Amino acid sequence: MPSVYIKTYGCQMNERDSEAVTAQLMAKGYQLAASEQQADVILLNTCSVRDQAEQKAFGKMTHLAVETRRSRPNTVLGFMGCMAQSRGRDLIDQLPDVDLVLGTQKFHRAGEYLDQIRTGERRHICDVEAETGSESTIREHLAIGKSSRTPVTAFVSIMQGCNQHCTFCIVPHTRGHERSRTIEDIVDECRRLVEGGTKEVTLLGQIVTSYGKREIGTKQGKTAFVQLLEAVHEIPGLERIRFTSPHPKGYGDDLIEAYAALPKLCPSAHIPVQSGSNRLLKSMHRGYTRERFLEIIGKLRAVNPKIGITTDLIVAFPGETDEEFEETLSLVETVEFDNAFVFKYSPRQDTPAAQMADQIPQSLNESRHARLLAKVTEIGSRRYQGFLDQTVKVLVEGPSRRNPQRLQGRTGCNRIVVFEGTPHHVGRLIDLKIHQVGSFTLYGNPATLTSD
Repeated sequence: MPSVYIKTYGCQMNERDSEAVTAQLMAKGYQLAASEQQADVILLNTCSVRDQAEQKAFGKMTHLAVETRRSRPNTVLGFMGCMAQSRGRDLIDQLPDVDLVLGTQKFHRAGEYLDQIRTGERRHICDVEAETGSESTIREHLAIGKSSRTPVTAFVSIMQGCNQHCTFCIVPHTRGHERSRTIEDIVDECRRLVEGGTKEVTLLGQIVTSYGKREIGTKQGKTAFVQLLEAVHEIPGLERIRFTSPHPKGYGDDLIEAYAALPKLCPSAHIPVQSGSNRLLKSMHRGYTRERFLEIIGKLRAVNPKIGITTDLIVAFPGETDEEFEETLSLVETVEFDNAFVFKYSPRQDTPAAQMADQIPQSLNESRHARLLAKVTEIGSRRYQGFLDQTVKVLVEGPSRRNPQRLQGRTGCNRIVVFEGTPHHVGRLIDLKIHQVGSFTLYGNPATLTSD
């Protein structure tokens, strides 16, 4: 039997795509290789959001090409995902040892193309063309396609593409325009996952709150996304619903009210703000102001004061002044995020921001990143300390990634909790009393462990 190893870079959408390709290949008889050294097929599922991610994947493939062609010349090497989509045939031109370049709307063709390469029917395959209906092909391999890492939880992709066109972002180019699956199709996938043991689903989209705007529309004052949340909420046996990543523009009152009306919807919101400066938000083409973002946070905390709120932030966007950077720092202090992903601005080819004047020097980019990250860490650590001696309800996902001798789960507000338990607890909602707080990790006391 041929074996396959897939290395994934980037977001949860990429993780879900890798799972779908893995399941597809397993259905065709492939085995999962424990490492790239043991694989007959090595696929890199790539990210293009930042230049560093592209360089890392390209460097990895360069190394693989040297190693495999010397010791295992018949190994099939391939790029998938966003970098494959944006760079296409150029990847094969630069690395002739690459056999396959598979775009973001072609994941369902991985098995077919690998067969053609392995039998010698075709030497190189590059397919990055758009394909109508590709948003619905991701459920074809559902029977094996749920998360191999944590079967208690599963990603469910509800749409593809993005229409936002932020000036710093290449995603609309790599993922195409928005295309949504039907509510019935998504609910059926979620129901089948729950029947297989899944307790929590995370609904995925590049801008998940834009789901179904054109295809379904607003009904009785509720957006298509809220309609979907309500439909998924009705699935018997499902314990929790999460979603990522939304856009602040999608947080209308109907979604905010859903946090109160739908008990299975986790009290957690990852809302990318990017900057605290109104001028920069306009330059980024984000479509909201600092004041509107603060209004959204206020409404969410009015519904549930304990809701977990995280965000994305960009430093050193072209033209960012010292005063505008300070506005981002002050926004972080005002909101008191539980955590944040802090990114150094990275010019992406063919994006408007890459052509803007006043690109920030790398040294200033680095120093602002360090200052903002330190502020986020300081606030987040303080908020985590508030859990000490508190009892929290945790969905147990499986062994801790850092210490497999312990178990790991998450609170509804998305804090990781590590504790000593038994396999019997996996997949269950349990109460833990927090006796120790680490760096963005909570530790439960096994002496107080109880179960529903």
